[in-house]
This record gives sequence, structure tokens and C-alpha cells, in this order.
Amino acid sequence: MNNHNFEFVEKFIRKMTFGILSTVDGFGKPHSTGMLYSVSSSKSKFSIFCTTSEKTKKSKNIRENPHVAFVIPFPHHVLRSVPSSCIQIQGTAEILSLDDNDARLTFQRNKRLKSNFSQVDDSKNSMVFIKITPDEKIHCFGVGIKLMELKRDHAAGNYSVVIPSNRK
Repeated sequence: MNNHNFEFVEKFIRKMTFGILSTVDGFGKPHSTGMLYSVSSSKSKFSIFCTTSEKTKKSKNIRENPHVAFVIPFPHHVLRSVPSSCIQIQGTAEILSLDDNDARLTFQRNKRLKSNFSQVDDSKNSMVFIKITPDEKIHCFGVGIKLMELKRDHAAGNYSVVIPSNRK
């Protein structure tokens, strides 16, 4: 039994900058794509931000159906036969202007993301932010669980944490 809480899981989310965004179009057909992401300030409401062109399938899907899932994988680079740990966030997404100050600040705090963001040429791509507002629970598998513990009891790797009310 683990005793992990939201703050513990949030630290893992902040360690990474890559996740997989899943959207659904107006016909119920799913679409998933890898995305660089940033996280809102720890002093504000918990949100995930990504950038994309407003012309992409994911942008169109979000406009039709705002319900999304965002998965952050934590692969085992040495033990490749061991399943990756992951964090899954379900929630709603909205399209924001590239002028959105909160979203811009999240990208400015991370050196790698700041570099990528500075190369965006909005005049050609009609770039936008995607803001993901999570549902109350974040689902995890294997995050912070020792490999030997997972080997003994695979189901012990599944757990959820609740986002505190002051971060919703």
C-alpha cells in the first residue's frame, strides 16, 4: 500500500516535459499525439499547457469535444522489459491565444521549453495554447513504487491522488 499524495505526484509531473494527448472527434474517433508540455505555477490552479497550430486535428477535436486524456510515461531506460510507469490525467481542454500570459509564463520557467517556444513563428502556423484542466483525480501506475514491489504485486502499482481544493 502506498501513501502517495498529490504533491508527490506533481513533482513527477514537473520532472517531465513530454506526454501523450488523446482527443475525440465529433464522430467519436480517438486521436492521440505526443506533445511537449508545461505545468502551471505551484501557487495557482493546477493545469497542463501545450502548444500547437490551431489547424491541427487535436485543436479541431478540442473545439468539438473538450474531454481529453493526457498520459505522461516514465520509461525504464535500462530495464526495457519492465512496463513503463505512467500518470494519466483526464479532464477538459480549451484553446487559448498565444498571447495568454499564464501559459507563456509556464513555458518560460523551463529552459528546454523556453528554447522551443522562442522558435515558434506564429505568422506561419497560427499557433495556440492548449490548456488542460484536470478532473479531481489523477491516476498513476508504478510512479514511486519499487520494481520489486511491482513484481510481487502488479496491482499494487495502481493508485489515484486527489487534487487539493485550493489547486482546482
